[in-house]
Amino acid sequence: MLTKIQLLKILRNHLKLSEKRSATWEQNKTARYFVYIVSAIFVMYMAFISVMLSLIVNSSDDITGYEFMYAIMPFVLVVDFLIRFAFQQTPSQMAKPYSLLPVSIFSCIDCFLLNTLTNTFNIFWFSLFLPFSIMSVLFSEGFIVTIGFLLGLYLLILLNSLWYLLVRSLVNVSILWWMLPAVVYALIFMPWYIGDNAGIETFLESYMHFGEGFSFFNILYYLGMTAAMAVLLMVNRTIQHRLLWTELSRQNDTTVKHVASFSFMDKLGETSEYMKLEVKSIMRNKNVRKTFVFGTCIIIMFSLILSFTDVYDGQIMSNFWCIYCFALYGAMILVKIMCYEGNYIECLMVHKENIIQLLRAKYYIYSILLVMPFLLMLPTVFTGKCTLLMLVAYALFTAGAEYCMFFQMAVFNKQTIPLNTKFIGKGSMETNYLQIVVELGIFIVPVAFISIVTLLLSETVAHIIIMSVGLAFILLHKIWIRNVYSRMMKRRYQNMEGFRSTRE
Repeated sequence: MLTKIQLLKILRNHLKLSEKRSATWEQNKTARYFVYIVSAIFVMYMAFISVMLSLIVNSSDDITGYEFMYAIMPFVLVVDFLIRFAFQQTPSQMAKPYSLLPVSIFSCIDCFLLNTLTNTFNIFWFSLFLPFSIMSVLFSEGFIVTIGFLLGLYLLILLNSLWYLLVRSLVNVSILWWMLPAVVYALIFMPWYIGDNAGIETFLESYMHFGEGFSFFNILYYLGMTAAMAVLLMVNRTIQHRLLWTELSRQNDTTVKHVASFSFMDKLGETSEYMKLEVKSIMRNKNVRKTFVFGTCIIIMFSLILSFTDVYDGQIMSNFWCIYCFALYGAMILVKIMCYEGNYIECLMVHKENIIQLLRAKYYIYSILLVMPFLLMLPTVFTGKCTLLMLVAYALFTAGAEYCMFFQMAVFNKQTIPLNTKFIGKGSMETNYLQIVVELGIFIVPVAFISIVTLLLSETVAHIIIMSVGLAFILLHKIWIRNVYSRMMKRRYQNMEGFRSTRE
């Protein structure tokens, strides 16, 4: 019998091998270097912030270094929680291949939970903690206090990792589970907005005492942290096991349902049939539908934040979040173009130019769907945070240039994503770094361009240029879609092999 330590080593080795055997391994190699470069820049940026915070704290006599860092930790933990959604998967997704082996599934889940705790991503925030500790804790409090300071922060990051896994698993079941983190974070930030002395100072004072407790090795703080991590481990263990077996033992629904005809699309000819297929895919397939609903909720949230708060009142941030809202459907669904169709790719290859009709249908449907973020962002116009020209410019730029970039992924995507299963699907196991690179470019390049043009000319001119570029791509959409189709056909056998090998 294998011990859990031996099993952990075997499973960790299997994870490394599975990444190398992934259908996206070759295209990931180049994109991964770009992600590493961006990550290195971000680490240097965090180190710079750390130095700035140290200088602020060192010039103040009201708060010590270890108190200040723990006072702002709720903000750090929220950012850490959100970043993990882009990179970290749930253990149940990885445990499926071992469910038929003579190995306890609980042991597999335990090993993957431990692997989550030892993930190198958990030391990312030391780019913020370590320089700060050297400048603001080490020389004033000593080496032992610095060790306690860093150990406590690391345990909080590990606790946040387990919290993320719990929320991620529950959200995959139902989007209503987003109420759980919303309530938890509302309670954590309660000193900021509830009470006679509510405010940022009260909030910071509420959490700064954790710095003294962890830095000076107060046993009660460490016992409390250990208990919290043990509880989250047990809850995660139970939920991961239950969700895994729920999907493994699922039964196909054979109930006859009413199917909408969408006859009003018939005027578009053969393309209309593929438009109907795309609409029905969004409406009827669980993964696509949840992604669409989740994206809509995010757009509503940022529209309200931009409209009724001053959090993102800066010009750069307003531009970024505005274009983020318009490009979100593409970033969540279109960047995975053809991955859902990988479940039935052979059917699409039966007749000549089926694929080009499908690509055009996707383009038309997702261009029409831009009406949704446009309407949801109108409150920002009414409150004076954005202009109508700005919304129109970003809508046209997204439908033109940005969708052109997203559609390029049809050439390279060759990993099937399940339509309904979430926890045991192979398509969620590996990170596609090329998709990450495209998403980063889509969100960063337009904002950088607008910022430069605004400095040289004016914001109105920048939006007119963006709108003109978008219109040019829209008018030429048949040409660049044909180009995408031609390049895709040159790789069709390689892509089809990838789609077949990554199905459930």
